[in-house]
Amino acid sequence: MLTIRYEIPNGLLDLEAHELYKMLDGPTLFHLQGHRTPPLFISVLLHGNEPVGWNAVRNLLHQHQHQVLPRALSLFIGNISAARHRMRHLDNQPDYNRIWNPGNTSEHAMAKQVFDEISKNGLFASIDIHNNSGLNPHYACVNKLQPSFLHLATLFDRTVIYFRRPQGVQSLAFAELGPAVTLECGKPDNPQGIAHATEYLTACMHLADIPSRPIAKHDIELFHTVAVVRLAPEVQVGFHEDGLDLRLVEDIDHMNFRELPINTLLGWQQSDSDILLRISDEQDREVAAQYFYLDGNALRIRQPVMPSMLTRDTQIIRQDCLCYLMERMTLPKHVT
Repeated sequence: MLTIRYEIPNGLLDLEAHELYKMLDGPTLFHLQGHRTPPLFISVLLHGNEPVGWNAVRNLLHQHQHQVLPRALSLFIGNISAARHRMRHLDNQPDYNRIWNPGNTSEHAMAKQVFDEISKNGLFASIDIHNNSGLNPHYACVNKLQPSFLHLATLFDRTVIYFRRPQGVQSLAFAELGPAVTLECGKPDNPQGIAHATEYLTACMHLADIPSRPIAKHDIELFHTVAVVRLAPEVQVGFHEDGLDLRLVEDIDHMNFRELPINTLLGWQQSDSDILLRISDEQDREVAAQYFYLDGNALRIRQPVMPSMLTRDTQIIRQDCLCYLMERMTLPKHVT
């Protein structure tokens, strides 16, 4: 499935994400020369409806179109066929940000080929760039709490999320090769996300090194993802439709990155017998009763918690999850 190329073809940077299929046959890895090595690795369009990464890379490469890049760059453009239809992934595809662990699909084999190729060439840092569909601030995610990871993350924003689940995400795999971050750049139609990602990539391309000294407490606000909230595929979820199994409150995406108090209302179930949410912690244990309870048929929060990624997009809820639950995290000892 993977094509490897060593230069950007003429006209590619003029294409929007949904037009890339006109020049690229599928997932493509570009190796571009630069003044410094090892290369910076950037992955974009792992989700076809999240064009911010491609737009930021276009801006970066336009800036250096007639000159050698300040650092070598390995660029992976992922789900081009889904981007054509502005979808997260097509119905016959796995999620391209869940294929970076062992698996039996051709997409897993392609991801392993990308990983092996980058392993061979060495890695300065890995940056995976995403949009999200709810009202979320810009933030960076890390999978290790080493100083270099935290410095790379806070270069984007002082809000940093540490997570170890779900498995199979790109940043978790590439964290074994070097400092790795995932950038969350807000909604796809917000130009501020593109500007912020472009500024960040430009800064990273000019870094001589990534600091290994402890990070100062006032430079970071650290959260830990403790659980993921999902719905079973057969559960009908929405906001206004008749016959829903779970009707969510209208402004649910306004709850993101707010520390919600006990008894906060999330929605109403048609049945008051069992909680329809399926919540797994970092050890993949079912912990729904730890975080939610039913008050009649009203679904409420049992303990204070901070959600992220809440969205009104029911397709995203079905394909991925309703949200993640976070807690403020005590800074590790190497953070001063």
